[in-house]
Amino acid sequence: MTSEITIRPIKAADTHALRHQVLWPQESLDYVKLNNDEQGRHYGAFRNGKLVSVISLFVDGHVARFRKFATRPDCQGQGIGSQLLRHTLEEAHTHGAQRIWCDARAINEAFYRAFGLEPEGNRFYRGTIPYIRMAKDL
Repeated sequence: MTSEITIRPIKAADTHALRHQVLWPQESLDYVKLNNDEQGRHYGAFRNGKLVSVISLFVDGHVARFRKFATRPDCQGQGIGSQLLRHTLEEAHTHGAQRIWCDARAINEAFYRAFGLEPEGNRFYRGTIPYIRMAKDL
């Protein structure tokens, strides 16, 4: 039985622990903080009152970018991140964005393709991790 998932805005600081745990556990906590975090809109997915997935959205005119999308490992593959990403795409559109993009870990390309995002440009690396820019019109 799947628990009820609620999605709501959260503060940038509320995203840091989950970003760190999921994305860059080998780095310092400061590594997952963004210089422009305060300009972003941050959303959390909660299950049974616990924060299990986070994403940060930055809208600049008609273009939006989402960053630091992280779901707790024991909650992955259950549709929670998908719900959060759908919510974020809707929010970007609501806030005037006509296009959205992200720098996706290459291993997650198929996940993002399921939401209509397509690769743009060549793979690049952050440390040893391959990434690809993915984007779509809203």
